[in-house]
Amino acid sequence: VMPARMNFLFITADQWRGDCLSALQHPCVQTPALDALAAEGVLFARHYCQAVPCGPSRASLHTGLYLMNHRSAINGTPLDRRHANWAQLLRSDGYHPVLFGYTDTSVDPRDYPPDHPALTTFEGLLPGLKPEVLLNEGDLVSWAEWLSSQGHPIPERLYDLFVTKTDQPEWEEGGPAPTPLALKAEHHDSRFLTDQAIDYITQASGSTDPGWCVHLSLLRPHPPWIAPAPYNDLCPPDALADFLRAPTPAEEADHPWLNYQMQQRGSRVPADDRTLRRLKASYYGLMKEVDVNLGRLMRALASLGEKDRTFIIFTSDHGEQMGDHWLLGKCGYFDQSYHVPLIIRDPAAAEDTRGTRVDAFTEHVDIMPTLLDRAGIETPAACDGRSLLPWLESTRRPNGWRDAAHWEFDFRDPADPAVEHALGLPMDACNLTVIRDDKFKYVHFAGLPSLLFDLTADPEERVDRSRDPGMQSVRLAYAEKMLAWRAKHADSTLSRLKLTDQGPIRRTDDGQIRRGF
Repeated sequence: VMPARMNFLFITADQWRGDCLSALQHPCVQTPALDALAAEGVLFARHYCQAVPCGPSRASLHTGLYLMNHRSAINGTPLDRRHANWAQLLRSDGYHPVLFGYTDTSVDPRDYPPDHPALTTFEGLLPGLKPEVLLNEGDLVSWAEWLSSQGHPIPERLYDLFVTKTDQPEWEEGGPAPTPLALKAEHHDSRFLTDQAIDYITQASGSTDPGWCVHLSLLRPHPPWIAPAPYNDLCPPDALADFLRAPTPAEEADHPWLNYQMQQRGSRVPADDRTLRRLKASYYGLMKEVDVNLGRLMRALASLGEKDRTFIIFTSDHGEQMGDHWLLGKCGYFDQSYHVPLIIRDPAAAEDTRGTRVDAFTEHVDIMPTLLDRAGIETPAACDGRSLLPWLESTRRPNGWRDAAHWEFDFRDPADPAVEHALGLPMDACNLTVIRDDKFKYVHFAGLPSLLFDLTADPEERVDRSRDPGMQSVRLAYAEKMLAWRAKHADSTLSRLKLTDQGPIRRTDDGQIRRGF
């Protein structure tokens, strides 16, 4: 039953791999708060983002568009102002969406004078969101001011709050555990942002229609991977599972792009595997810290009587390689960078869907249509995704649901042609597109050899089969599927309209014919 008043709580973590939930039997990460949310809602176990890194991924998340349509290709590529987003549309319907954290939206420079400070950063604000508390790597002022009010000394360089450790040896140097952050957990950024959101919701609870709308965008488990105590010491580094990779970097790097990427700062793994294990343990610890704080948030919602009036989404912008395939960070075509968690709790969901797990492919472009659908707002024709509400209303698979996931990666840099020179590519050919289903993954590079992985025989994606004589028909079939996908999702802002002697007539997603624009 729909509540008389619906709130929206849209939570994103940053750089959280899709397998890192104890509800999915992860061997180390324990996430009881998120598991409880999944038990009351629906867990989408095969959810994929559309792009990496943060800026292009969040552009897809917030607009419902594939990268090929929004074209915010890398961190710093402007997001065209013509693309509507969920916050703008909810605001136009009477909601007042507010932000705690960041959106990494590179602003459209046509809306600003040439000397405006917004044009000096990729960490801009998504139009339609009112910032209650900003916090990102480039803007720590709100957090620092709060720390100062708590009597904490503030370093001259605010970034030192992220990286100053306690005075003890690191684990790989003989320490008992990864060295914890000097800052206490109760002062850490995850705790601060969660507290700020709880305070806002407390003030907004019981408000008149249509309800409050909060986007809580947490930075963790994004680097730096230095967890405060006790989260630094939850997963012994030497007890972690081995990395998924070839025996040596040379055996892994059998493609020009991968060979190049493995040498880049930020993607290159430490020479010492013990250091890499320590980073992985800290990464997991930061996830546990987020889960603890989200547990506090869920308890606050329940105590305020707001939980059963609130539509809740939890996801992440993208994943993390964490040493798999000899890479760090988010890049390329491997699942580790694109598979992310998604949990949705809907007060109006059918009882028999609660606690269910969806193993069909879902994508970030589905989030905006889902939010709008629950708010009763029509999804713009340009959107590439589909509402996920049918999965919350019935255990039956919706008709015509996709049978594959798709994503893109753009590795250009307009300010630095190094990758173009290294790979012999023009800037506009520095990109790849992936189609991945149950059986195969096909990777199409605009200017480099394609790749094909047989996921049944090779689930870890170690052997490229694209040149095998016996696989050429498969390669062609997936190239054709990718071409059909791109053709189907070309910009349809106006293409579903026809001007007639009766005025504009349009075709909706569900096939209905309506008058008007």
